[in-house]
Amino acid sequence: MKTVFSYLKPYKLPAIVAFLLMLVELAVELLLPFFLGKMINDGVINQDLNNIVMWGSIMIGLALFSFISGIINSFYSSHVSWGFAHDLRERLFRKIQEFSFANLNRFPTSHLMTLFTNDVRQIQNTIFMGLRIMAKAPLITIGGVIMAFIVNPKLAVIFIITVPLLIVFLLWVLKIASKMFNRVQNSIDHVNRVMQENLAGMRLIKAFFRRDHEENRFTDSNTNLRDTTRKTFRFVEASTPILLFVMNLSIIFILWFGNIQSVAGTAEVGDVVAIVNYAMRVAMAISMFSFIIMAISRTKASAERISEVLEEKVDLLDSEDATEEQSVTNGKVEFKDVSFHYPTSREPVIRNLSFTVQPGEKLAIIGATGSGKSSLFQLIPRLYDVTGGAIFIDDKPITSYKLDALRKTIGYVPQSPLLFSGPIIDNISWGKENATQEQIIKAAKDAQIHETIMELPNQYQTEIGQKGVNLSGGQKQRISIARALIRKPKILMLDDSTSALDLATEAKLLDAIQDDLNTLFIITQKVSTAMNADRILLLDEGKMLYIGTHEELLLKSELYRKIVESQFGKEYLNVH
Repeated sequence: MKTVFSYLKPYKLPAIVAFLLMLVELAVELLLPFFLGKMINDGVINQDLNNIVMWGSIMIGLALFSFISGIINSFYSSHVSWGFAHDLRERLFRKIQEFSFANLNRFPTSHLMTLFTNDVRQIQNTIFMGLRIMAKAPLITIGGVIMAFIVNPKLAVIFIITVPLLIVFLLWVLKIASKMFNRVQNSIDHVNRVMQENLAGMRLIKAFFRRDHEENRFTDSNTNLRDTTRKTFRFVEASTPILLFVMNLSIIFILWFGNIQSVAGTAEVGDVVAIVNYAMRVAMAISMFSFIIMAISRTKASAERISEVLEEKVDLLDSEDATEEQSVTNGKVEFKDVSFHYPTSREPVIRNLSFTVQPGEKLAIIGATGSGKSSLFQLIPRLYDVTGGAIFIDDKPITSYKLDALRKTIGYVPQSPLLFSGPIIDNISWGKENATQEQIIKAAKDAQIHETIMELPNQYQTEIGQKGVNLSGGQKQRISIARALIRKPKILMLDDSTSALDLATEAKLLDAIQDDLNTLFIITQKVSTAMNADRILLLDEGKMLYIGTHEELLLKSELYRKIVESQFGKEYLNVH
């Protein structure tokens, strides 16, 4: 909670101004019944027009002053709440950018999206309403009771009994409601997650005709959200009739007891009217408490969820011995007895892996699904840290490089290419800030995508749909490769990134990129691609079975021969 609301500090002065203006409105609201009682006692009962005009003029003047204060208060309240929301979203975004993959695994995408939208907006609205009207409710309750005692202590004694009881009741409701609204926010997360998965997989859903299944999934999550929200709002709203019932009993008591005192001559009619006015104001203020409880409960739940992200400890940072000047120059990569398991599991996916790749060498990595190929790739740019052993680049520990310096010299093309909405030129230049037109075209030509782009209606300005929906698999892969090549990386890593390319296009691509590279890692399932590498690393269940040339592996590895046989047939093995 403190972490979230610390972002109000830059807006301390306008918040104080808004609060003071709200106090002006409050003071006027508390004084009007007092002056009304005076006008009745001194003017109406005595039929003194001068007193009526005087007190009436004072009341009109105060009302006008309160109106102006309210307008200015709204301006400052908006400034504080919108500025706070802007700063909080910005900090949240920066924090998430700092996260490692392990951190991101703790927070689903749907959860983070709910934070940016629903949770931040909830806190923003509460801050605005707090500075505008919410803080008035408890102050009117307290101020109304005090003013009632000033007017007539005997009539006001009922407040001593009712108000403390109501406050205790409201605190109990707040405690329960806070937990219930936390469950509501979690239900919103689940609805967002189902929607996100549904929209992302719409083509697959249609291809498999799983519309009914997805509708049932959404109905279940949506129904759960409805039921949870309904239960929560019913609980909170049920407090309002109880509050009003108690306050209305208080008003009845004041009228009954005030009539007795008025007849006895111990209380004036104006005093009774004034105290009834204060009782009604207190009743209205207390009726707002259900709204305030909902707002505070939801804000508390949202602030706790946001605080959890902001206070998350980033587990992958620059090491103390990392130097700013040091950067990768040659591209030599060495694994020394490297082991690795994911943070959510103790089962290693890479076991005691040791090999060296020299600058300029092409290393193909081949193995069955789940053998640890992609996990190995994620260790080189330190997307995860090893759990055993060490990785060296240019004979220096990988941890001795600053993360930004290390990753700027690495080109990484993931297994599933991700393109951003916008022109093709922006997607390619995304790999290098301030890239020139010539560099973009050169990267596209090396990735064998330039001719395809030139055939499009708007060429490099052609808009790409969400996640490249209007492109083929091979086109998306080549644009992703162009995005990596424009960096002119010392180390290029292709994670099965040529799977959608035909053999001729793939061969041209590999020939073109080799001229500008020092070191190439390529994960592939195609033996024809692996054969063109300098060496092949064969993995099985996270262990290195063999490393060597195509011919060497044919002689040494039964598993490799089976892979070759499955793609080329027995005749190839007989010949070789």
